Amino acid sequence: MTKIKRDWDLISDEKRKESIDDIIHFFKNERDEEIGIIAAEKILDHFLKTVGIQIYNKSVEESIIFLKNRFESLEIDMRALLKKIE
Repeated sequence: MTKIKRDWDLISDEKRKESIDDIIHFFKNERDEEIGIIAAEKILDHFLKTVGIQIYNKSVEESIIFLKNRFESLEIDMRALLKKIE
């Protein structure tokens, strides 16, 4: 059976398992509630669907800004290397 990877599921299988374990641990320690793997998966999926894409897109936008600034600085550095004709 092939596992379906959804668009909003941006984490690796290893990170998914770790996150599910963290959610179960959180509910046990912080709320004194026992939840199972399925409930923890639903909670994780909910947050990945609702905020995961927004966080991903924000990171890409910040990377674009960083690269624009870096290339602008690089252009200034490269223009400083131009030789003047005497």
